[in-house]
Amino acid sequence: MRETVLNNGVTIPDIGFGTYKSTTNEGYRVIGDAIKAGYRHLDTAALYENEEEVGLAVKKSGISRSEFFITSKLQRNCLGYDSAKKELEESLKKLQTDYLDLYLIHWPRTDFGRDDYDDWKELDRESWRAMEEMVKEGKIRAIGLSNFLPHHIDSLLESAAIAPAVNQLELHPGYLQKEAVEYSRKKGMAVEAWSPIGRGRMMDEPHLKSMAEKYGVSVPVLCLSFCLQSGFIIIPKSTHFERMQENLKVRDDMISEEDMALIREMPECGWSGEHPDRETVQV
Repeated sequence: MRETVLNNGVTIPDIGFGTYKSTTNEGYRVIGDAIKAGYRHLDTAALYENEEEVGLAVKKSGISRSEFFITSKLQRNCLGYDSAKKELEESLKKLQTDYLDLYLIHWPRTDFGRDDYDDWKELDRESWRAMEEMVKEGKIRAIGLSNFLPHHIDSLLESAAIAPAVNQLELHPGYLQKEAVEYSRKKGMAVEAWSPIGRGRMMDEPHLKSMAEKYGVSVPVLCLSFCLQSGFIIIPKSTHFERMQENLKVRDDMISEEDMALIREMPECGWSGEHPDRETVQV
């Protein structure tokens, strides 16, 4: 499987399994199926409330922990030095592991309307300081960001001793966040795409349906191929074993450059409505 070397030398598989809502009805079974399908890169978060299921699936797989790349995230309402340390220890306990491969600040601000909403700069920096210490303690191999825009990144870098290795962003055809992607790469970060299929919102987009037919693939496979060819690490999710296998086989050289350009120039569509600097918008 193709891998990306992060700015600290750690390697991350370019195709991972997103666990958001994957364990809602069936517990750890879906994660176990993903492991059976061949996934070794698993993406979870405290917010998803499924770290225990992910940890159990890894343990029951019988595969060495060292074969996995496990990501979790510090939830937005637990930003701060002490709470970051506490939350990491809780994540390690639930995941039944003594280290994480990647730990991200999930969002740069607390929930809109909270008293500490405008204190995000200091909260981010203090969270990062705690995460840097945990890297030195061997509890995290790489640290990074999620949903950080250029001004959030600049604020963090003013005091960071360790450069962020990853920025995980909502990225898919119709929503490419060009400025955030380019700035993250300029600062040495790998870019990871969450919701690379647009959570199903792209399935009936006529332009994508027509192009998928041209290549003889499904719209999800087209979206994933586009993201891989754009140089993004992807973390698709599915509860269906056959689709899990299909997603792992996505190629990074399928789409012609002409068609890549056409997809890049699509009008904006499929946005989740989630934005780091404003109240979530329902779309």
